[in-house]
Amino acid sequence: MTRRFVAQVGRNHRIRQSLLLALALSVSLVVGGSMPAFARVVEAPAPAVLRPTLPRPTGDEHIGVVPLHLVDRSRPDPWVSSQPVRELMVSVWYPARRTHGQPVYPWLPPGAWERFGQDNGVPAGSVRVPLTHGRVDAPVDRHRGGRPLVLYSPGLGGNRDSSTVLVEQLVSRGYVVATIDHTYDASEVEFPDGRVEVSVVPPITPEVVAKAVAVRVADTRFVLDSLVALNAGRNPDAEQRPLPAGLGGALDLSRVGMFGHSLGGATAAQAMYEDPRIKAGVNLDGTMTGAVVDAGLDRPFMLVSAQNHGRDTDPSWERFWANLRGWRLNLRLAGSGHNSFTDVQVLIPQLADVLHLPPEVVQGLIGTIDPHRSILIQRAYLTAFFNLHLRHRDGRLLTRPSPRFPEMQFVP
Repeated sequence: MTRRFVAQVGRNHRIRQSLLLALALSVSLVVGGSMPAFARVVEAPAPAVLRPTLPRPTGDEHIGVVPLHLVDRSRPDPWVSSQPVRELMVSVWYPARRTHGQPVYPWLPPGAWERFGQDNGVPAGSVRVPLTHGRVDAPVDRHRGGRPLVLYSPGLGGNRDSSTVLVEQLVSRGYVVATIDHTYDASEVEFPDGRVEVSVVPPITPEVVAKAVAVRVADTRFVLDSLVALNAGRNPDAEQRPLPAGLGGALDLSRVGMFGHSLGGATAAQAMYEDPRIKAGVNLDGTMTGAVVDAGLDRPFMLVSAQNHGRDTDPSWERFWANLRGWRLNLRLAGSGHNSFTDVQVLIPQLADVLHLPPEVVQGLIGTIDPHRSILIQRAYLTAFFNLHLRHRDGRLLTRPSPRFPEMQFVP
């Protein structure tokens, strides 16, 4: 593992932390009501308060979501020696039969935001937490034969909310998506009892990066095992909270894919290498690491890079690409930055004035591409990939450059 790779991972981690700190300087959440923590709805803001919004997904399906507290009793926590078991929080997003009357799911659980504010001395601010398009515990819209499942892993220091704009799009097009908080790697993880656990990852070294990926792969495989149990009619939630009506048996576990951003993209590739249940994967601008780099894969994989990243600048991508034996595609999104593949793409422009961020700082975070254009393109290609490899529906978008999306470049 090269110094260059470690430097990139460290830089990506620092970008995430610097961004969160910037948000903390002006974000204040007001959480009301007596609803359970994960179902709280933010009160209506005063007229002067800004609430950033996420672009609405374009598919026909309504969106339901349920958080799960999963406990892996087969292993102690790898980051905190005093924890005898590994605990995770996962959100399962799914097509819903109806959503009327169900609580809106916040972009981050309120306790996690509150803890972040306390840790960073957040004053009474002028920005409130975005709301997603998901509705908590909405009844599931069942589909004959079950729906394909996609797993999501965020970047180092990221939370399971990090790419909600992409997750919601897949769900609106008929997928179930499980997003994973990698506890003690993620910035804040809120559990049902109100605990908020924060990152304890030590300074970035090759050994730390290798450990983080190994932990994330173990997390991913455990989550998949838990979803197998859920699909068989068992409730894997540690508190045994009721599951949405119709969720058991709603998955087609012969059609499982995975995508991730940054270190989450490397996690997706390594998880595919270790677990053959994962049939197709996508890496969104993440440097590769692990045995998969030299061993390769015999299943479909897509690499999507930012403007200044790719096989010409990242030796791990070139090695991995050369060892892929199945369907493969390498794309580059012109004008994009590393964080373009997260919700930062659309949230930071809305917050720039409030945060007093100069244009060059915003550009450094998300590139020069128009944010909504970026999201439109990413959604199209990510959906096309999983449609092709999990549903065998070929819309030809992945065969050649499209005049509709000239910003998405095919790298030979």
